Amino acid sequence: MLHTLVVYVEDKPGVLNRVASLFRRRAFNIDSLTVGHTETPGVSRMTIVCDADPAAARRVEANIYKLVDVLRVDDITDQPAVERELAMIKVAASHETRGQIIQLADVFRARTVDVSNDSLIVEITGSGDKIERLLDVLKPFGVLEMVRTGRVAMARGPRPASKLEDRFAGEDAHEEPGVSYSV
Repeated sequence: MLHTLVVYVEDKPGVLNRVASLFRRRAFNIDSLTVGHTETPGVSRMTIVCDADPAAARRVEANIYKLVDVLRVDDITDQPAVERELAMIKVAASHETRGQIIQLADVFRARTVDVSNDSLIVEITGSGDKIERLLDVLKPFGVLEMVRTGRVAMARGPRPASKLEDRFAGEDAHEEPGVSYSV
């Protein structure tokens, strides 16, 4: 089962390597990993998707918490969440097929972001399934190149009571109040 973990970390060199190494040491494959800044200065957010059973996911979550620069870990797998990916797809396009490709992209609410003499680049945002369906439709034209961001996810509703700003600003970032490592 794919688990989606949201990990808040201090924005410091080497943090991504330590988190990825934890997965490597425990022989878990990371299906998707995205990292970016948050609304809090000095804090980055990782969205990690991994294939694990529920017990293994809990162990991974507990082990991530043990890393020095980790501020908070949320497993949002079973929570209502908004999940998206971004993909850019370069498709071979002749003068005759260009209009047809643009119309197909429009059906998927994708945008054409670049046009050249022999290709065009389509940008699409949505679920992984939506991106796969667009790829299936574009393959007969000739997909020349593709890049995908991986999943980003955010739980629906209000943010949890413990605010990162309060925690990161004053408290020691290495203590996790109320967190148990016995998993």
